[in-house]
Amino acid sequence: MEHVDHILIVDDDREIRELVGNYLKKNGLRTTVVADGRQMRAFLETTPVDLIVLDIMMPGDDGLMLCRELRAGKHKATPVLMLTARNDETDRIIGLEMGADDYLVKPFAARELLARINAVLRRTRMLPPNLVVTESGRLLAFGRWRLDTSARHLLDEDGTMVALSGAEYRLLRVFLDHPQRVLNRDQLLNLTQGRDADLFDRSIDLLVSRLRQRLLDDAREPAYIKTVRSEGYVFSLAVEVLGAPS
Repeated sequence: MEHVDHILIVDDDREIRELVGNYLKKNGLRTTVVADGRQMRAFLETTPVDLIVLDIMMPGDDGLMLCRELRAGKHKATPVLMLTARNDETDRIIGLEMGADDYLVKPFAARELLARINAVLRRTRMLPPNLVVTESGRLLAFGRWRLDTSARHLLDEDGTMVALSGAEYRLLRVFLDHPQRVLNRDQLLNLTQGRDADLFDRSIDLLVSRLRQRLLDDAREPAYIKTVRSEGYVFSLAVEVLGAPS
C-alpha cells in the first residue's frame, strides 16, 4: 500500500486548523489537527507523523517551547514547519535554532504552505546527487573538534561536549560533508531548511555567525568557516572520518 504522508497541525486558531487541514487533505495528504501542546503530546504518544506544522503564538506552551521539546525527545527527527504571525527575523532565527526545518509567516497562502511542506519532506528523504551527506553514525574530525553524527554532539580536544541547536548541527554537517568547497546561500538554505534563498533572508548568515561562536572561530580571521565574497562560504579545513563512535 502506498504511503500517504501524515501531517499534524498544531494551532490554537480553529479556523486556521480547519482550513489548512481540509486543503492538505484535498491535495493528497493525511492530516490531524490539534489545538495545543497537550493535545499534540497525547496524539504523538500513539501515532507517528511525517511532519508537524506548529504555530509559534499559542497560549500556554508556545511553539518555540514545543519545538525544543520535540527536538530533545523521541520525535527529534520529525520535520517541523513553524507558523509565525510576525514577520520578525528574531522569531525565525530562534525557531531555526530550536530545530525547526522551515517557517512561514501569517497570513499565508495555503498553496505556499503545501509547497513548503513538500519541500521539507523531500529534503528529509534525499539530497541533490551532487551534495550527498555521508552516512550517519560517524566521528568526523576537523581541527581541534570532533562531531559525533550519531548523538549529534560536538566534542572539543578534551572530550568536552558543546551543545548545538538543530539548525547549527545541520549547517555544520553540510560543511563537513563538503569541505573546501564554496557553497552559496541558495545551496545552504536548501540543504539545511529545505527552501530557496530570497533577497532579504539573512538567516544563513546569522547561523554561520552562531556556528563560528560554537567553534571559537574568530569572525575577523576565521580558521574554519571562511566567507567568499559575492559567492558564499567555504569550510577551509580537511575533514577526517574516524569511524563509528564508541
